[in-house]
Amino acid sequence: MIWWFQGDSKLGTTAQANIASPTNQVYVSAASVWEMSIKRQMGKLKAPLDIEEKIEQAGFIKLPISLFHGQQAGALPPFHKDPFDRMLIAQAQAEGLQLMTRDTYFPEYGIKLIHASE
Repeated sequence: MIWWFQGDSKLGTTAQANIASPTNQVYVSAASVWEMSIKRQMGKLKAPLDIEEKIEQAGFIKLPISLFHGQQAGALPPFHKDPFDRMLIAQAQAEGLQLMTRDTYFPEYGIKLIHASE
């Protein structure tokens, strides 16, 4: 999402087309915003302070974290240790969503993926 807002070339043309397509709904997890806020505060990420406003302006759908998502994230096999990524995986499984990433551990969970760099 940050690559999208910044026009970063790390986001591949296929990934960009998927985000831009008016036939696709783009969800942004509260876990992603939470992680970005932490990394911004630590100086590890340049992210806008008004990220929620940018998400709304882009027409993206906010995906809250539910108790069920939390339970599912905690029950996932330990292929991936990052709690934010585990939440994204659990949300994708629970909501039947495709997940855009370039993380190499995500395929282990059998979810539908869109490679962010392609």
